[in-house]
Parts: sequence; structure tokens; C-alpha cells
Amino acid sequence: MNLRVKSVEASIADSTDEERSLKRSLGTWDLALMGIAVAVGAGIFSVGAQAAANFAGPSVIISFVLAAVTCGLAIMCYAEFASTVPVAGSAYTFTYATMGELLAWIIGWDLILEMFTGAAVLAKYWGVYLGEALLAFGMPFPATFSIGGVEVSWPAFLIVAVFTVLLVAGTKLTARVGSVFTIIKVAIVLFVIVVGFFFLNPANFTPFIPAPVPTEGGDADAWTQSLFSWATGAAPAQYGVFGMLAAASLVFFAFIGFDVVATSAEEVREPQKRLPRGIFLGLAIVTVLYVLVSIVMTGMVSYTELAEEETPSLATAFRLVGQDWASAVISLGALAGLTTVIMVLLLGLSRIVFALSRDGLLPRWLSKTTAHTKTPARIQIIGGLVVALVAAFTDVGLLEEMINIGTLSAFVLVSIGVIVLRRTRPDLPRGFRVPWSPVLPILSAALCVWLMFNLTTLTWVRFLVWLAIGVLVYLLYGRRHSRMAGTVSEVELPTPQGAEPPKP
Repeated sequence: MNLRVKSVEASIADSTDEERSLKRSLGTWDLALMGIAVAVGAGIFSVGAQAAANFAGPSVIISFVLAAVTCGLAIMCYAEFASTVPVAGSAYTFTYATMGELLAWIIGWDLILEMFTGAAVLAKYWGVYLGEALLAFGMPFPATFSIGGVEVSWPAFLIVAVFTVLLVAGTKLTARVGSVFTIIKVAIVLFVIVVGFFFLNPANFTPFIPAPVPTEGGDADAWTQSLFSWATGAAPAQYGVFGMLAAASLVFFAFIGFDVVATSAEEVREPQKRLPRGIFLGLAIVTVLYVLVSIVMTGMVSYTELAEEETPSLATAFRLVGQDWASAVISLGALAGLTTVIMVLLLGLSRIVFALSRDGLLPRWLSKTTAHTKTPARIQIIGGLVVALVAAFTDVGLLEEMINIGTLSAFVLVSIGVIVLRRTRPDLPRGFRVPWSPVLPILSAALCVWLMFNLTTLTWVRFLVWLAIGVLVYLLYGRRHSRMAGTVSEVELPTPQGAEPPKP
């Protein structure tokens, strides 16, 4: 069956090309810190409060656990793939090895959307949080200036430019800088948690799962409804068990980012061992931090008080118990959190484009790496420049949910891909194997599809437009220039162990 499936051996062989290879310099802790760096951003200080106030009450604690389990299922699939095919490209490379070039291109196109919009959106917010942090310490400064009537966020441009230079200089150097910021923000989170425990009131945990209440205005706008609500006519859930599940959908996006760690597979020492360990260690630490923050937040003040606030956050909880000083500390934590997320997203963006370019689906000249640092400098500079300009000059906040749908679509294909590769190539050495396959991978895919249906209809329309553009680019350029277009032996689906290989 001609699906242009690229064999695992071919992907690994490409990683040895001297002009297009990356340096293996990352260890287990580097990967764990990278996962923490991209998952623990400003959201840890806000998303839990919003979920508790509007959906779950104190049961948001369980919502975080459910979200962690869902993320963990998908990450197990990533870990198996990354330990089997330790090559740059993450879900794109994995899909290419199992379901063919077209689906691989589509998922690579989705990942570009996820990481590009994520880096641009968060760079914009970085400028906002920088202003808030300095204002909290009595040092106001303008985060924007006007050019010809256009508001320009210069901090957004600056932070992207700095990390672009660092990433060109080397992945290991960038990882060290990122580790410093990650340690700082985790220290701030732990400090806030410890202080918050002194203000816990057990009465605030009752009722743990509040009684469900009808929501108002949930079906007023078809574009802002979730696709599921729009299709079924169901009203959005608030409180009760369904509210807790809806909150899990919301806080799940606080875990998004661990897939980015898999994009660095080609830069990991002993990837079969270190990749799974690093990914799971990072996820475990992040889960503990999120659960502790949710306990502190819902224990300090009643969820009904949080619901009365326009934009509830962890800082709101401290303010309601008379501890206004915490706002300054939380602003610093949010700033440090966003800094590392931007760094890892820029890294992931360049590695996805690198993999697409090395396979010929994008211009091959982009994928050449520097002789000394072995980084894809051309891609890093071009990508960083575009992200910096978009973040500085446009209102990227409109595209926030595009980050989520791009990630979830990748999760679905990777979960299915694990099952396919188990059947087509059972002979491959695997540093980690998803237990109870195919049950857990199918469950992972189903949960991710469910979360996709909880995104708004407008997000789905934008996503479909992006996919249409991607298919057009593939048909006009990628399919004709693909390195697989001129091969025969790698065009056929991989032959299962023990079967006769196809004759050329």
C-alpha cells in the first residue's frame, strides 16, 4: 500500500548526516527541567483559580489529578515512540514511521501552529507581566510604544531575540539558562504554597463537590460555545460532577508542553533510557506542584468568593486573606514561568521545522546545522524573527486556543501510532513500552478527542482553515520535493516481522 511511510531505520540514518545532525548533550535532569520549564508558566497562578471559581469548587483538586492522568497516558505513548525513534521531530517523525507522509505533514503543520502561536502569545504576555512585576515593586514602565498608530510590545520582541541568540549558541547552554529560571520559579511556587498553608481553613473544602447549578447565557453565541455543546445543544456544566470534569478539560491545558520535550530526542544522550525517565520525572513534579497549589488556593478562601472576582487567581486568594504583598512575589513567579516556556517553545518550533526540512517537505537548505554548535541556526534565526515580529506588532491573544487544538491532534495520532508500530515493527528495540496496549493508547486518543470537542467552534473553524492551507502547501511543494518521492524501498508500509519484504 503506497503511503510513503518512512522506515525507522531511514529516520535514524538521517540523524547521522554531518551537515544536518544535532549534538547529543542532554541528560535526564535536562529533560525533566525542560518539561517543568514548559508546563509551569503563568497558568499555575491563574488557571486553577478560574476552574475552581467557575466549574468545580474544591473538587478542582481532583480535576488536576484527572488532567494529569490524561496527559500521562499521552506522554507514555510519546515516551515509547521517542525511545524507539530517538530522532528530532516528535509526533511528526513518529507519524511518518507509522501512518505515512501526508498525515505526518499534517501533524508537523499542526505542531508548527502550536509552537509558533504559543511562543508569540506568551512573549506578548511576558511584556505584560514584566510591567506588572515592576509596578508591584514601585517601578512603573511603559511596556509598549506607538509607531504610526500601531502599538509595539518591545519586551515581547526582546525576550524572543535573546532566546533565539542562546538557541543558536547551543542547546546545552540554553538548557542551563532555562534551568536557572526554572529553579527560580519552582522556588517561588513552593514559597507561595508554604505560606498559603498557614491560612488554610478546612471549612472552605465543604462542600467538596458543590451541587450543580444552571448556567446563564451558555448558548448565546455559537462561535464561543464548545463544539460538543453546539452540536448536542447541551448547556455548559457548572459545579457538580460534570463541572469537575469540565474543569479537568480546562486545567489539562496547564500540562500541555511535555510533547515539546520529545522534539529534542536527537539531542539526548542514551535516549532509550533517559528520554522516558526525564519526561515522567518532569510530569510527576509538575503534577505535585499543581495539586498543592489547588489545595492552598481552595483552602484559603471559599470558591464562592473566587467566583465573585472578574479574573480570579492565586494572588486573589492571598488578597482576600489580607496578604497583598503576595501579588509582587506571584508576579515574579509568573514572569520567570513565562520566560522558560517561551524558550522551550522556540526550541520545539525549530526542531519541527528542522525535521520537515531534512525530509524535503520544506526547503532542504533550512536544515543545515552549524559545524561547531550543531544547531539549525538558519531555522532558529528565521523562526525567532517571525515570532518576535508577530508578538511585538499583532494581537496574538485571539489565537490562544489554537495552541491547544494543535497539541491535542498530535496526541491523538501519537497514541494511535503506538498501536500501529507495535503491529508493523514488533522487532524494534524499545526503551519503554506503554503497558496494557492497545487499551491505554486507545483510551489516551479517546480522552484527547473529547478534550478537542470541548474547544470552541470558532477554534475548530480556524483549525480547519489552517489544515487546508497546510494540505495546499504539501500538494504544491512538499509532495514533489520530498526525499521519499524518489525512493521505492521505503514507499511501502513497513513489513511485519516474519513476513516477506516487498520486491523492488
